[in-house]
Amino acid sequence: MYETMLMARRIDERMWLLNRSGKIPFVISCQGQEAAQVGAAFALDREKDYVLPYYRDLGVVLTFGMTPTEVMLSGFAKAEDPNSGGRQMPGHFGQKKNRIVTGSSPVTTQVPHAVGIALAGKMENKDLVTFVTFGEGSSNQGDFHEGANFAGVHKLPVIFMCENNKYAISVPIEKQLACEKVSDRAIGYGMPGVTVDGNDPLEVYKAVKEAADRGRRGEGPTLIETVSYRLTAHSSDDDDRAYRSKEEVDAAKEKDSIFTFAAYLKEVGVMNEELEKEINNRVMKIVNEATDYAENAPYADPETALKFVYAQNK
Repeated sequence: MYETMLMARRIDERMWLLNRSGKIPFVISCQGQEAAQVGAAFALDREKDYVLPYYRDLGVVLTFGMTPTEVMLSGFAKAEDPNSGGRQMPGHFGQKKNRIVTGSSPVTTQVPHAVGIALAGKMENKDLVTFVTFGEGSSNQGDFHEGANFAGVHKLPVIFMCENNKYAISVPIEKQLACEKVSDRAIGYGMPGVTVDGNDPLEVYKAVKEAADRGRRGEGPTLIETVSYRLTAHSSDDDDRAYRSKEEVDAAKEKDSIFTFAAYLKEVGVMNEELEKEINNRVMKIVNEATDYAENAPYADPETALKFVYAQNK
């Protein structure tokens, strides 16, 4: 889990460097949310379950089998990009073989899709749960409310996980919600709601595992809220200095899960300084190789621009 979290962080950091050097056009960051993403994904069955990630969910898709090279191909918009063949912005994850369901630019549209897949699975008596993520800003969208209501009524095996990072672009959470927690909304849809520390991957794992077991038993959906903090600007096109202070961001960095989880692993004797360095070196080697491969990979031919658009699929 720690290695996957670190991989997500190092890929993200590399993408920022590539963006600022003019090599890739856009970054939308996972920094600060890796623990929730990886902890949750580890609690799922990677052979059966479907994930419908939102644009920050690098930790989820890496856990479910997308490779660092494939992520980098997406960043560079190359032909081999498995998400869209270089047609979509980074963060629009989709990979059929790993049951990563394609996302869309309008936020929260993945929620009804997750509910639909869960309904299909129930109708076909399949042992699967769907796992869908979204930000706390998305929990105010109609897609969330309609999806949650339908899943609650029909007792569908859906895990709704809100990654509350405190900001919907520039809007702080106190200007988004009248209730205290996103999880408070669960009661309106007849499902359990739980709020957990999004910087603790083991706490998130436990909550998602319980929700998955509940879904498999036919007891219906669960709403999980993971509370963390978005350590970067909303995206590479955003200047967060306009709406939050450096002191606030610095205070959040002290709870950064990359460091706190590493400290925990050392404390319980699972990891030491030497192993930590070895993991980081291994991760950086993979990130470097992925960057080199993706940067040198070919772009899609202009003649393929309409492929997959108008029923052309060869």
